[in-house]
Amino acid sequence: MKKLFALAAILGMFMFGVHQQTYAQKAEGDSAAVVQTDDATVTDNTADDTVATSENTQNEGEFHKKIKEKFIEGGPFFMSFVLIALILGLALSIERIIYLNLATTNTEKLLNKVEEALETGGIEAAKEVCRNTRGPVASIFYQGLSRADQGIDVVEKSVESYGSVQMGLLERGLTWISLFISLAPMLGFMGTVIGMIDAFDKIQAAGDVNAGLVAGGIKIALITTVSGLIVAMILQIFYNYIASKIDALVSNMEDASISLIDILVKYQNK
Repeated sequence: MKKLFALAAILGMFMFGVHQQTYAQKAEGDSAAVVQTDDATVTDNTADDTVATSENTQNEGEFHKKIKEKFIEGGPFFMSFVLIALILGLALSIERIIYLNLATTNTEKLLNKVEEALETGGIEAAKEVCRNTRGPVASIFYQGLSRADQGIDVVEKSVESYGSVQMGLLERGLTWISLFISLAPMLGFMGTVIGMIDAFDKIQAAGDVNAGLVAGGIKIALITTVSGLIVAMILQIFYNYIASKIDALVSNMEDASISLIDILVKYQNK
């Protein structure tokens, strides 16, 4: 009986070992399958990304190609003038935006510095603060402080006069941007008129109305018109932004000038 139990135990241990080995091999096989699946998934994702990037690049190339084709179809002569209007208008707009952003200062902080300088070092210390600060507000303050010894009335006139000068500097170049806004659609309409004239010339020469004859001229007319309007809309957006920025700066200058007069009155009454 004992031998039978021992034999059964040996057979049981053997079968358990075989089962464990089979399970381990199956687990290894499943892991390898998962790894292969992951590799395949990564490969598929990489391929998809590559295809998407290739499609985006191809779409961008097609977009630029279409723009170039439309530019040529619209007539290089008039389309070149429309493009020049866009380039010059954008250049002036970007220059004005950079100038106005550099001209923007924290007037409240500047007023506090000027007031502290007046209390500690007098007019010269306040003028030094203005010299070390950029922007039209600091320039106006400097002009007013330079005439502080001549009375408040003179300071007010000086601030007002120099404020007008600074306003002119802020608005410099706006007339040219406005010119290009008006000029771009005019050039487009001129191309339209010329395209229609070309279409009617072809009709007259053929002696018959044929859609194939007039299609080219009408297409040129439409392309030039659309191009001019697009340029005008783009520049108009920049123009309105610049005009609003100038209005904000001018309002800020006026408020700061009034505050400077109050500070000087307070300083002289001590």
